[in-house]
Amino acid sequence: MNTYLTHRLSNGLQVVHCPHAGNVSYCGFIVNVGTRDEAVDEYGLAHLVEHTIFKGTARRRAYHIRNRMELVGGELNAFTSKEETVIYSIFPSQCQERAMELLGDLVANASFPDVEFEKEREVVVEEIEMYRDTPSELIYDEFENRLFAGHALGHNILGTPDDLMQISPEKARAFLKRFYVPQQMVFFSLGSMAFDKVVRYAERYFSTLTDAPDVRHRVVPQPIQPFAERLSCDTHQTHVVWGRRTYSLYDNLRLPMLLMNNILGGPCLNSLLNVALREQRGYVYTVESAITNYTDTGIFSVYFGTDVRHVDKCMQRVRKVLDSVRRTYLTGARLVAAKKQYLGQLQVAEDNNEGLALAIGKGFLRHGTILAPDEQKSRIEAISLDEMRQVAEEMLDADSWSLLIFEP
Repeated sequence: MNTYLTHRLSNGLQVVHCPHAGNVSYCGFIVNVGTRDEAVDEYGLAHLVEHTIFKGTARRRAYHIRNRMELVGGELNAFTSKEETVIYSIFPSQCQERAMELLGDLVANASFPDVEFEKEREVVVEEIEMYRDTPSELIYDEFENRLFAGHALGHNILGTPDDLMQISPEKARAFLKRFYVPQQMVFFSLGSMAFDKVVRYAERYFSTLTDAPDVRHRVVPQPIQPFAERLSCDTHQTHVVWGRRTYSLYDNLRLPMLLMNNILGGPCLNSLLNVALREQRGYVYTVESAITNYTDTGIFSVYFGTDVRHVDKCMQRVRKVLDSVRRTYLTGARLVAAKKQYLGQLQVAEDNNEGLALAIGKGFLRHGTILAPDEQKSRIEAISLDEMRQVAEEMLDADSWSLLIFEP
């Protein structure tokens, strides 16, 4: 990762910029608010705000916002997670001031016009229905809802159509005023603009943002008993998610767990689960493991989709792989090989400048710093065999896992 530069504006907003020569640049806001911060009568609000923030400001209509970056070949984008919202732009490098001015107007002055709000609510309802037609994605939400039953991390990001009907433009404006404030945001930038210009434009276009008291109280989810549920689903395949809670974003074992995830079911064809279920047996098209780290907990899960005839055989194979890693698989030579592969993946990922810009924003929001490539490499290389064995013992006992199955 390139050198990055930081500056705190007069209103307290943190700016982080990564100089990067090229014809395309990136900038945006990452906001420390997500669906876990919604009140019970606000489910779906964080995501709906992300959609409707582009629909009008005090001096711009949706048409003008939509065309402001697209007419120069750029784009606006946004997404919502359980703990963050990101609003950003990709654009020809000479248009960075244009992008910063527009983004500043959106986060400071979004007006959520009634007519546009109603139209976009319908768009999100269609998104919900489309999502329901994708069981390989829906099952993750249903699993998470059970894994954090009764907790704010449980309800899904989109909400339900009934939830959305309770949300008004007034609620959206109040949400923006409450959370889109300097103390809860980082402005990130990756591009060729000189840093002093980035700071100057940030002071010019973001200075109207003012802080507000942070009234939320994020509560750590309580432990739950493992569950096993089967739900009927109108599909040809059977879909399975099997997993448990894992380490938080700040736990010392987070990096060993990320490395473990890569070994078990990461993106490579040589992951243990892919070899066991697809390459050796042909039982599945997709099998993967995944980790989501939150600020106070996390999720580790294994997913596969297969014909109903193969479900039990797949689960037996998954259990066999987990037991092998817990008992015999981890050796010094295999750990060295796993580190080499993971570090190579990180190096390749850094060639994706959009992903790099977003990682800079999140890294600074959550840790107040960005690890240089040498620091990242050192941390990965420092992972010990004892740490990996501890992670395996604590996380890979399938008897302590929860299970959700969508079956035809």
